[in-house]
Amino acid sequence: MSKERLLTGLQPSGALTIGNYIGGVKRLLKYQDEYDTFLFVPDMHAITVTQEPALLHKRIKELVAIYLAVGIDPKKVHLYIQSENLYHANLSWILECHSYFGEMSRMHQFKEKSKNHENFTCGLFTYPALMAADILLYDAKYVPTGADQKQHVELARNIADRFNSRYGKEYFVKPEPVIPEVGARIRDLQDPSKKMSKSTDNPKASVFMTDDEKSIRKKFASAVTDSDGKISFDEENKPGVSNLLTLYSVFTGLKIDEVVAKFQGSGYGDLKNEVANVVIDTMKPIQDKYKYYLESTEIDEALDEGREFTNKIAKEKYEIIRNVVGLGRN
Repeated sequence: MSKERLLTGLQPSGALTIGNYIGGVKRLLKYQDEYDTFLFVPDMHAITVTQEPALLHKRIKELVAIYLAVGIDPKKVHLYIQSENLYHANLSWILECHSYFGEMSRMHQFKEKSKNHENFTCGLFTYPALMAADILLYDAKYVPTGADQKQHVELARNIADRFNSRYGKEYFVKPEPVIPEVGARIRDLQDPSKKMSKSTDNPKASVFMTDDEKSIRKKFASAVTDSDGKISFDEENKPGVSNLLTLYSVFTGLKIDEVVAKFQGSGYGDLKNEVANVVIDTMKPIQDKYKYYLESTEIDEALDEGREFTNKIAKEKYEIIRNVVGLGRN
């Protein structure tokens, strides 16, 4: 019995944090065994805001190296770069012509990002149609998403419904969002009211998967806690300490109450040091493999194989849709 398809991807917009590892990258190992998984690098989405070309090329390669380093198996997962498949953009235009201005303007991401840019691009406005094309092109049944991105999967469902209804046949599979169980919320080390972000301006705020041991220790040593000196889990009143306890729990597999019991009688310095130790122990083998893949030919081999496989599927779907809407010669 064939597995159902799942599609997911992370923008190559910077180094991944340990929060990205916990909340997203680790889950890919589960997905690759349970689903026919399509894992793509959405580099076309990245250019909705200005990018430095050489840096974007570098980040694309580094992201794929991280995927391979954590254990993504190209024999199980179709790993590919969005822009290397021209059918994404082609289908996106057709879907734009089946989308409405009102529904695009209601997208949370557009409203949030456009507030921060006086002259935002048209791509920032229309990229949800490209996201829908990413999904619908492969008849993906499942799309992992956070609560803040669920709206984009709902848009893809609406477009699929509209298209299928207009042309009288189920040309597109309606995708379903996969909302991961509420897991560990990893917080900014300098401002625990915010989540850890790969785009932070504060170099001490986030721990990245590729940080060296010295950097990791320094960042945890300077992590914000509080003044009462007591180790307890209380996200509202002790968010900094609770964040450190959460990290220790996630990286060791211990329950929060077990972690709290372990550190009773210890000081914040001891807690910070031990959290740094377990993070370093987990990241070190991943970093070693990451460096290996960056220097190997295996990144290109995996991407070439993924490009060949996904282009064939995408071409077949696009040709059907192109003909249905009346483009080209009959």
